[in-house]
This record gives sequence, structure tokens and C-alpha cells, in this order.
Amino acid sequence: MSKMFCFFFVTLAICASALAQSPQTGFDGKSWWEDVKVLADDKLEGRETGSPGLHLAQEYVIGQLEALGVKSAGTNGYYQPVKFVVREISEKDSSLALVRDGKAIPLTLGEEAYFGLRAKLAPEVEAPLVFVGYGLNIPEKSYNDLEGLDLKGKIAVILTGSPVAIPGPLASHYQTAAERWKTLRTAGVVGVISIPNPAFMDIPWSRITANRTHPSMDLEGEEFNETEGEKISIVFNPANAEMLFTGTGRTFEEIAALAKDRKPLPRFALPLSIRAKAKTMEHEVESANVAGKIEGSDPALKDQYVVLSAHIDHIGIGAPINGDSIYNGAMDNGSGSALLLDLARSFHNSPVPMKRSILLVWVTAEEKGLLGSKYFAAHPTVAAGSMAADINTDMFLPIVPLKILTVYGLNESSLGDDVRKTAESLGVRIQDDPEPVRNLFIRSDQYNFIRHGVPALAMKVGAEPGSPEQAIFKEWSTKRYHAPSDDVNQPVDLASAAKFEEIVRALTVTIANEGARPAWKPDSFFRRYAQGY
Repeated sequence: MSKMFCFFFVTLAICASALAQSPQTGFDGKSWWEDVKVLADDKLEGRETGSPGLHLAQEYVIGQLEALGVKSAGTNGYYQPVKFVVREISEKDSSLALVRDGKAIPLTLGEEAYFGLRAKLAPEVEAPLVFVGYGLNIPEKSYNDLEGLDLKGKIAVILTGSPVAIPGPLASHYQTAAERWKTLRTAGVVGVISIPNPAFMDIPWSRITANRTHPSMDLEGEEFNETEGEKISIVFNPANAEMLFTGTGRTFEEIAALAKDRKPLPRFALPLSIRAKAKTMEHEVESANVAGKIEGSDPALKDQYVVLSAHIDHIGIGAPINGDSIYNGAMDNGSGSALLLDLARSFHNSPVPMKRSILLVWVTAEEKGLLGSKYFAAHPTVAAGSMAADINTDMFLPIVPLKILTVYGLNESSLGDDVRKTAESLGVRIQDDPEPVRNLFIRSDQYNFIRHGVPALAMKVGAEPGSPEQAIFKEWSTKRYHAPSDDVNQPVDLASAAKFEEIVRALTVTIANEGARPAWKPDSFFRRYAQGY
């Protein structure tokens, strides 16, 4: 370890000791923000999965837990090692072209399209294109975009999103890489071109493509291979998507207008093919999840766990923006990681009886596709079936006063009833996901717990649709989400953070002390995972 890292490590240890010993009977946002400052410091270089900076962040967390007397709950002390396959692309040795009437039209990588690396790409692919609308097959709603199409040996062109008739959580589930590819592969598809819905893009194309050659990762092992047979994955710039629809009698503009209102989309073969050459390299890297536990007091219930999860990784060093290349990830997700530490500190300094145990989990590789939580949920460090609930915190954005709490998964389990009572008792109104088309329900780590039958929620500071607060969130996403400016120099509302922490603590205590385990609602689609079908 370098002298710089050694010096910083000692500094972290001193900070951990001081924070752990400070008296705290309530939340004021200040100790939370001090943790965020440590985790989002430039010296951690953006906490890329497998990097020395992420390891320093994990060591800081472990130092805090040790000082608070929180017991280790990993497989190697507090750690649960996780192995990954890293994929990188050599763009100078790769190319894309549209082929129309035998003539190749080269595409500029980064400007018009780029390769997705979540799948293991074939060196060369040439195949015809079929526009499949949203590309969804949802048996529960008798909805199938693929019906009647000849897709064998074809590449499916998809406009991201879902029809308004499909409930948000259900639509989100079927848009995951695993579920979507399962359907497409069965239909004979060999690859996918995704066009981001221009009406719902979190960040502009220029920022999306700036880090397109950044390494991608997948979990090592066949049990986690969810894209077997996917030979090519491409993301296409919606600003240039018109070229895909030339000669079809339809325009991308009219199709995008339908998708903006979540209306059904037409489906038809496109009069062209794609020719792709992809030069990729692979190597292995190891990272880890971090887990600690606070033991419950009830002999009959202490072997059940209320899981509090947050991802501790971010995306490391990337393309410079305004001269800054460190993607600090203060809100994403230094904020959630710090919240777990502050809750542990609160339970230590202001203990309350809790019958069930609390399992604190800082997962790695969320930014690589929820990989750390996928591994933890499949191979938990506690007994199988012992996790009663998961409350996940990811980028909860306390940048406006907390008057409304957005809850993802509000209507899926009894946890929704618990959080409603908890928040309203503290003067905070609850709302369901106001933007289901953005798929936030399946874009963070709670989803992997759900896939293993564990009732789960995620929450954020919310706003009224069309309000000034919503405009502030939109501006934050445009300017700071996955950008170097998500650092500790941004405005933050400490009172909002404190109230959010108070809600999470109160909810945790409620779940820990209820006689019955949290349960899925009878009409929840996700109930099937608890029933094993």
C-alpha cells in the first residue's frame, strides 16, 4: 500500500473512533454527512469495484463497526469475498455498420451507437433487424410484443419502456436483462439493439457515452450467466435512430411520441442488417461485500434478520468533465452507506429492545449490474430463509425538505403498511413510484433480495409531480448523476437527511419487533419467489 493510502487509512481510523464515541440520541444529519465526506473523498478515487479506493472505504466501515461493537457477519470476518469477470472493449479494433441493399453504412462509436458489455460478445455478427416495440412478453397481462414475428437469427431492436397498462413493478421485472433475454432467446433472437426512450433518459447521451469503454463486470460462475447466447448488445443514440426506420413508412419521431405516453408500439421487420466486429478482453478481479450484525433479544426471533442494505461502490475514475475525472459518488451511494453507519451508531448510543437481529450489508458492484447483492442474496452469510425483510437505501437525495417519501414496492408487501404508518406518524406523506417507466424498482439492490423471496422496499426523498422540488431532482440527475460533480461540494439538506434516518430507524425497530414476519400481499407478482415458483 502506498504512503498516501497508509496516511489516509490512519486518518480513517481516527475519524471512525471519534465518530463512534460521540454522543448521539437523535439524528441531526451532521454525523451522516461526515461519513459521506470520508467515503466520497478524492483519495478513494470513486470506489471502483475491486480498487484500492473501494477497499479503503470498506476498511473505514469495518473500523466503525468494530468501534461500535457490531459483530462481523461475513464469511471472512466482516468480508464476503466475491469474484468477477471483467470485460473491456478495444474500440480501435471494433466497428459497427448498418447494411442496406448490400451497402455498408459505418456507424461512429460513441456518437451513433456503442457496444454493451454485459453480455459476452461474439467477435463478428451480421444479422437482420426487427423492431419489437418494447420487447416485452408479460404472460400475467396477456401481453406479448414478440407474437407473430419471425425472430430466428435476428437482432431485436427495442425502444426502452413499457405500456401504461402494465403495473410499474411488473413492467420493471420483465425489463431486467435476465427476464428480457430469456424471452428473446426462446424466440431465436441472437442480439439486441436498445434505443433509450428520449422522454425518460436520466442523463444526456454525451455523458452516457463518455464512459462507454469503462470496464464491465459479471459474476464468475455459470449459475450467474443470464445472457447465454446473446452474441451482440448495442445501445443506439435516439437522436440518430431515424436511420433505422428509413424505408419502413414509419418514423422514429412518431414511435417515440407513442412511447412518451406509454402507448402500444407497432412491430415490424426493418429493411437492413447490422454488421458488428467486437474485440474484447477479459480478466478476473475480486472484491467483497461487507456485513455486520446487531443481535436481537428474543430467543425465538433473534435468528431472523431485518436486512439494511446499501451499495458502497461507485464508478471510479472516468472521462473528465470540467477537468474533474473522479466520480466521487457522494449521493450515489455514499449517502446510503453512511446512513447504515449512522443507524448502527444510533442503535449503539440509543439502544432499544429489538427481538429480531439487524443485518447491515454494504454490497459491492451495484454499478456493474447489482452484482454484489445478487451474490449475497444467492449465498447469504446467514442461514437460508432467515432474512425477514430488506430495507435498501440508494441515493436517497436529501437535497430538498422531506415532506414526501417515495416508496418503491409500496403495494407489494406488508412493509408498505409499516412504512406508511411510520412516516405519517412523523408528519411525512407517502407516495408510490411516480415515474414507473424509469424502472427504479429493479435498478437497485432490493431487487435481488426480492428474487429470493425476501419482502423489500427502497425509499427516497420525494416531490409532487410538476413541483419546484421535482425540478431540482431533475436538474440533479442531468448535471450530477454519474458525474464527478456528485461530490461533497454540492448542496445538501441535513434536516431532510436526519428525518429520513429517523424514518428508517423507526421502521427497522417496528419490523424487528413485530410478531409475524413481513409478508407479500396476496396479489403481488413477487409473492411467487417466496413460494418457490
